[in-house]
Amino acid sequence: MSEANAGKALTVQVEGSSFARIPIRTRVVMPGDDLDEFIREYAGDVVREGDLLFVTEKIVAITQGRSYLVEDIKPRRLAFFLSKYVTRTPYGIGLGMPETMEMALRECGPIRILFAAAVSAVTKLFGRKGDFYRIAGDKARAIDGPTSGTIPPYNKAVVLGPERPREVAQQVKALLGGAPEVAVVDINDLGGNILGSTLDKAGEKRLVAILKDNPLGQGHQSTPLGIVRAV
Repeated sequence: MSEANAGKALTVQVEGSSFARIPIRTRVVMPGDDLDEFIREYAGDVVREGDLLFVTEKIVAITQGRSYLVEDIKPRRLAFFLSKYVTRTPYGIGLGMPETMEMALRECGPIRILFAAAVSAVTKLFGRKGDFYRIAGDKARAIDGPTSGTIPPYNKAVVLGPERPREVAQQVKALLGGAPEVAVVDINDLGGNILGSTLDKAGEKRLVAILKDNPLGQGHQSTPLGIVRAV
């Protein structure tokens, strides 16, 4: 069995059962890569019957042509204004720079982003957090901005969320002969979401608990795929 990433446990206990989270180390995914070929190359001989293969949303989006160099994004004035009020965290810039906010405006529409910002501004006064992304939705939440810990060339790029993640999960399951369940995940050191999977809702909830400490890591690990295996 493969080793865990540094600082991460290989196994966890969830709902009375033990699960291994096995990271799969790969090369860097580039725009123009074929996702099916990539997964077949790195996961085809590793997954077993009963496994769950989880795929980071970032590599799905990159292979869909949804990564953009920061220098090619021209933010509007509204993006500059709104980005100033976004709380930045040590785990990522989120929409706290004009370029990522600009992409949120394009993805979600100005009206939705403005409404999310207005509601969030009010509810923060009462100590409530998270309303901006609850209203803006998964498309806004999934936008990844550049950080110093990101593998080049994506340390100078904005990556949007993937399109049709549930369809992608079903496609990957079929590609691997139907043996593993598959999930496209957006997991970071603050938590995570299942963007699309072949699981039911209970299975997705359990998977979030299994992956809540982000076993694939957030920096230069180069492990965009992983396997959950009952042990």
